[in-house]
Amino acid sequence: MMTYTQTTTPSSVEMIPNVSPVGSVIWLHGLGADGHDFTSLVPQLHLPSHLPLRFIFPHAPLKPVTVNNGYVMRAWFDIYSMQIDQRIDLAGIAESVKFVGQLIENEQSRGIAHEKIILVGFSQGAVIAMTAGLQYSKKLAGVIALSGYLPNAAEVLSNKSRANQALPVFLAHGTEDTVVPFMLGKITEAALKENGIPVAWHSYAMSHTLCNEEVRDITAWLINLS
Repeated sequence: MMTYTQTTTPSSVEMIPNVSPVGSVIWLHGLGADGHDFTSLVPQLHLPSHLPLRFIFPHAPLKPVTVNNGYVMRAWFDIYSMQIDQRIDLAGIAESVKFVGQLIENEQSRGIAHEKIILVGFSQGAVIAMTAGLQYSKKLAGVIALSGYLPNAAEVLSNKSRANQALPVFLAHGTEDTVVPFMLGKITEAALKENGIPVAWHSYAMSHTLCNEEVRDITAWLINLS
């Protein structure tokens, strides 16, 4: 069974396998959480011994969030209202996408080829993972977007990089989600497919969270991707 060592820095948490990694997973948390949010999920993936992956869980910057009365919390971009798809913090998204690009480059400097790097995100993190993945200039292994959506989808998809024209995407959403409505997930699925992105769509009878079935499906997708 794969074992991991957890390390922390001021900017991230890492789960490092007990053997040399063959790839890296950059996993972005949701609004108000931090890099510790999904570390406990790594052992639950039960990845096979031939697929040792290094997991990087960065912390989003601290910033005031309008919808929460300006309360300062970790956020990848601002949210202006509960109608999250109506007015979009494009500047904040662009800043976080640039940050993810730096994380990708850092993994390459550590010996991981760009085509062996996977971006994962939950909620706000899914927004950034999809946007960054589609626009990154070098081919990536894939994106896992959990309980998220793709704001400004038409522009993002029309400007996707040539290297990631067929970026594999695992897209999952809860049918009872009231934070990021299920319909936004379905709209995102349709937009990706219309633009030639191979999407593995999964829906679950849950709210804005993860479930055991979803974790098993993520594991199967990662193994198939390898």
